[in-house]
Amino acid sequence: MLLKRYLHEVNDHEVLIVGGGLAGLTAALDLAQRGKQVLVIEKNTYPNHKVCGEYVSNEVKPYLEHLGFSLSDFSLPEINTFQISTQKGRVIQIDLPLGGFGISRYALDYHLYMLAKKKGVVFQFDTVTNIQFMNDRFLVTLSTDKEILAKVVLGAFGKRSNLDVKLDRGFIKRKSQWLGIKCHYEYSGHPSNLVGLHNFPGGYGGLSEIEDGSLNFCSLVNYESFKKEKNITAFNKNVVSQNPLLREFLSNASPKFEKSISIAQISFEKKKAVENHILMCGDTAGLIHPLCGNGMAMAIHSAKLSVESVMNFLEKPTFLRADMENGYQQEWEKNFKNRLWMGRQLQTLMMHTNWFNFGMNTVANSRTVLRSLIRSTHGNPITI
Repeated sequence: MLLKRYLHEVNDHEVLIVGGGLAGLTAALDLAQRGKQVLVIEKNTYPNHKVCGEYVSNEVKPYLEHLGFSLSDFSLPEINTFQISTQKGRVIQIDLPLGGFGISRYALDYHLYMLAKKKGVVFQFDTVTNIQFMNDRFLVTLSTDKEILAKVVLGAFGKRSNLDVKLDRGFIKRKSQWLGIKCHYEYSGHPSNLVGLHNFPGGYGGLSEIEDGSLNFCSLVNYESFKKEKNITAFNKNVVSQNPLLREFLSNASPKFEKSISIAQISFEKKKAVENHILMCGDTAGLIHPLCGNGMAMAIHSAKLSVESVMNFLEKPTFLRADMENGYQQEWEKNFKNRLWMGRQLQTLMMHTNWFNFGMNTVANSRTVLRSLIRSTHGNPITI
């Protein structure tokens, strides 16, 4: 059925963003600030918790403040030290070259949402079931069977979605072994300026403080290791606690959630930044391994890159859709390709106990090497 048959019945939008997480919210804010009409389709109302490390690199601080999100309005822990430990409890600690801050997705997403609404972004809470590109327009179908037209669509629907199946994306066809688990804890034994990464059999977990003084513990687990235990409580007790630092933490911390939240089938395989003419942002375009500690910053930065390409397309008559897509793909690879590659190599190392312990003993004698590894997975401050 030709798209033109819908033109008189379906609302037409300048930019439609599928997904209201970090990338989607940031892109919406930026576009609205530049005077564009934006509709965000998000399946969940705000605020809500998400499986996330909740440490943000300072590389995105200037950009967030440019968008009107003032970090000084919050009492955020300033994180400047990185700690890493082996399964046996060997610890290395160094200063972070750039540093960052801790904030929960519950707080950050909600405040970005409220700011976006204030700037005129329209939100609709529904699930997108299909996206079709025809006659130089997108026809977006919702679970309520409502149909929406848009000139540009940004995909920011997270790590995995039924839309990945609809779009026939390669990674979604292959089963992933990774499970993410997260919970907030009351715990007084962790310095507020420290982000820790701790290895245990079949996975690793990150510890860092967030805005209310709670400690976020988010771990990435090999499902084969996890399924040997009955539940998350048993897994923490029998597996995670084999790391002495994590054993001490879990023995003395009090969980603030009734139960931990989790997400299965997390894929770190390569993804395309443009699929079916949709510009993909954040985890939808590529997921960096949590041990690199800056997935939130990458999501925000990717939103900025997509907005710049979209603005050229919307405002320059000679800048064609193909130019927008190719330009964004090139900028995405320029900024993130090497960081994602390094993340995959570090992941491989960390999941092989003997290699990891050897590597830890080696870099312990050369903090310059460890700082170099950290820099390779982090970007420079975004210039406005």
